[in-house]
Amino acid sequence: MKLRSLLFVPGDRPDRMEKALASGADALILDLEDSVTPANKGAARKAVAAFLAGTRSDVGLWVRINPLDSGMTQDDLAAAHGADGIVLPKAESGADVASLDAMLGGIAARILPIATETPAAVFGLGSYAGCSPRLAGITWGAEDLPAAIGAVSSRETDGSYTPPYEMIRALTLFGAHAAGVRAIETVYPDFRNLDGLKAYCARAMRDGFTGMMAIHPAQIEIINAAFTPSEEAVVHARRVVAAFAANPEAGALQLDGKMIDAPHLKQAEALLKRAGLA
Repeated sequence: MKLRSLLFVPGDRPDRMEKALASGADALILDLEDSVTPANKGAARKAVAAFLAGTRSDVGLWVRINPLDSGMTQDDLAAAHGADGIVLPKAESGADVASLDAMLGGIAARILPIATETPAAVFGLGSYAGCSPRLAGITWGAEDLPAAIGAVSSRETDGSYTPPYEMIRALTLFGAHAAGVRAIETVYPDFRNLDGLKAYCARAMRDGFTGMMAIHPAQIEIINAAFTPSEEAVVHARRVVAAFAANPEAGALQLDGKMIDAPHLKQAEALLKRAGLA
């Protein structure tokens, strides 16, 4: 299951769903939460259910439900029948994922929590390991938390994150890897700034994120390219793996005039796995 790019589509906009399938995104997130007003929740559920029932595609189909304490979970899950996965907003710990797992019963769907949207959630980022076999990754958001604590913004004037939100981004990254699942970067809101998006994606990939959410189809090509290992990187990774395979007793080796050891081997294996070659 590729999750380089996950494109949000409002659940009450069925006209956009079919178009989104052609965007190149690895997955669509059909949204029943923030992009849908309370008055339109029922119509959105009907549209999402109809789309899931009538669509056959290689594109992953996920549904973002409303928070577990919203009183809407059962109705949302009924509409999400047939989805490949559920995006859980305002998750506060692995216990929330376990609770959702139990609600899904025999439904075969993965779970992706948005794990930073409340103050309590920040302290639960280390709790996801082993919470559920359905856990597909962990992602974060930089909008709900500032609102929850009365902060003016999560960003500096140049668009970079302020120190509290840089910390939360890092905790999400390490929490996901500690749980052995994908670390999914949050959205880049300025969808017209494609140069800014390229830099943002490059930073995310460099830091260890494996994919990213998107809010506009124009962002997908750049995101996919950023999170697809280059041919040069794949060739180098294969050479690292081959070097250690040829010298299984060696703790460190020379390659291209540089020393490589166990961490380099792990990096190479992880890259090949992301590229679908291991």
